[in-house]
Amino acid sequence: MATVKVNQYQSRQFGGFSPFGNVTSLSFALATAANGGALNADNATPLAVGTVVELGLLPPGMRLEDASLFVTTPMTASVTGSLGFKYADGVDDAGVPQDASYFGAGIDLAAAGRKRATGSKLVVLPKAATLTLTIAGAANAKASDIKALVTGELTGAR
Repeated sequence: MATVKVNQYQSRQFGGFSPFGNVTSLSFALATAANGGALNADNATPLAVGTVVELGLLPPGMRLEDASLFVTTPMTASVTGSLGFKYADGVDDAGVPQDASYFGAGIDLAAAGRKRATGSKLVVLPKAATLTLTIAGAANAKASDIKALVTGELTGAR
């Protein structure tokens, strides 16, 4: 039987071939007040179905590999969400389209625990993007504490 060796061209490898690598994890926090509105946000109204919560920036050139949501204090019963991204400049990209549920949809935000990404695509962001959590299922009406952790490789901007 033959042996086939695939050449893995390291295009756009950021930082050379450092033994320490260029993988990073970015952490984002979402805490809500007793009324269900986001704390430290530009709007304190309760998070309703369809609300898009912008959690923070993902840098250009980041290969999105994994994400977890850590629900420490759950939201109101039946609240679910989709974790994804949209471009910071508001302009979509044909090669890597914005995806509101890139990491997963129907994520249970009403139960404590670690929620892992369920997406099946591997993409490199061509430009800066905003990590988003879109609320679904029900409106939030209580205090909660959720942390998002996005892991990926920084390949450098194009």
